[in-house]
Amino acid sequence: MEGTNLNQIGVSFKGSGSYVPNQILTNQDISKRVDTSDEWIKSRTGISERRISGIEEDVSQMGYKAALAAINMTKWDINTIDLIILATSTPHDLFGSAPSIQERLGAKNAVAFDLTAACSGFLFAVITASQFLKTGSYKRAIVIGSDQISSYIDWNDRRSCILFGDGAGAIAIEATLKYDNLIGFDMRTDGQRGCFLNLPSQINEDVITENINYSSSSFSSIQMNGQEVYKFAVKEVPLIIENLFKKTNYSSEKIDWLLLHQANQRILDSVGDRLNFSRGKILSNLSDYGNTSAATIPLVLDEAVRNKKIKQNDIIATSGFGAGLSWGAALFRWG
Repeated sequence: MEGTNLNQIGVSFKGSGSYVPNQILTNQDISKRVDTSDEWIKSRTGISERRISGIEEDVSQMGYKAALAAINMTKWDINTIDLIILATSTPHDLFGSAPSIQERLGAKNAVAFDLTAACSGFLFAVITASQFLKTGSYKRAIVIGSDQISSYIDWNDRRSCILFGDGAGAIAIEATLKYDNLIGFDMRTDGQRGCFLNLPSQINEDVITENINYSSSSFSSIQMNGQEVYKFAVKEVPLIIENLFKKTNYSSEKIDWLLLHQANQRILDSVGDRLNFSRGKILSNLSDYGNTSAATIPLVLDEAVRNKKIKQNDIIATSGFGAGLSWGAALFRWG
C-alpha cells in the first residue's frame, strides 16, 4: 500500500457520523420572506433546501450525535478516545463547546477543545488531530464539524439567507504503525481578504464608573461579498490541490473522489473542471443541506460512506475554504 512506512506512526480513518436537524427550510419557504424564487436560488447556488436547528438544539447537541454515530461505526470503547476536536464558528459557549460533547459522550479520558476556522475548520481540525496522533501522544481521536449558522443570518438579506443551514458531521481517526492514510496536506490564510466573508462583533461603548469606559460586545449577522468569495474559491482551490498533487506524485486520474466544502454548486463544478474530474467523481449533497460551514465535508463523507459510494482504500482529494480567508487541501485514503 502506498504511503506505508513501518518506522513512523501514521493515521487511519476508521468511521464517520453525521446529524442534521429535522426542520427543513425550502426555497419556496424563503421566497415567502424575501424577494426570490426556487428557480433563482437553484440556478445560482444548486441549493433546494437546508436544515434549521430548533430552539432546543445547539452545536454541542448536534456534534454529540454526529460523534456518537462515528464511534458506533468503529465499535470503539469510548474510554479509549484520547482527543476530541470540535471545528465550529458558532459555539453555544464562547469559552468552548467541545468539553460539553466530551461530557455527553462520557469520554472521561479525552481532552476536548474547539478550533475556529469557519468553512475550513473541519479540514484544519483533521490535520491538527492527525499531527497529535503521529507524535505518539494520542491513539484515538474524534474530529467534529458542527455549526448553527441560522442563528447568525439576517433572514431579510436574500444574498446570504439562501445559502446556509445547520448540521454536524464527525470522523474517527486512529494512530497506526501499519500505514499512513493521510497522504499529504496544505493550509493557507489571507487576512487581507478576510473582509469578504466575516461575522464581526458589534462593539457598544459603555461606562463602568465615571472614569472607566468599556466595550460590551455582541455579534452581527454574517457579512459576505459573494462575488469576491466566488473568485477566491475558483482560483485558489484548484491551485492548492494541484500543488498537493505535485508534492505527493498524484493526479486526478489516481483519485477516486473530489470532496469539496459545499458552498455553491458552480464552485464545485468549476474546480472539478479545472482539475479534470468528471462530474461523477465530485461528491455533493449541497442541494439538500446548503452550506453548513465546518459540517459540510463530514456530512458529505458520512453520507457517501453509508451509501457505500466511498469504499475501503478509496483515495479522496478534499478542500475546505471560506472565511478568514482560509483554505486548505488534503489527500487521504479512506480506511
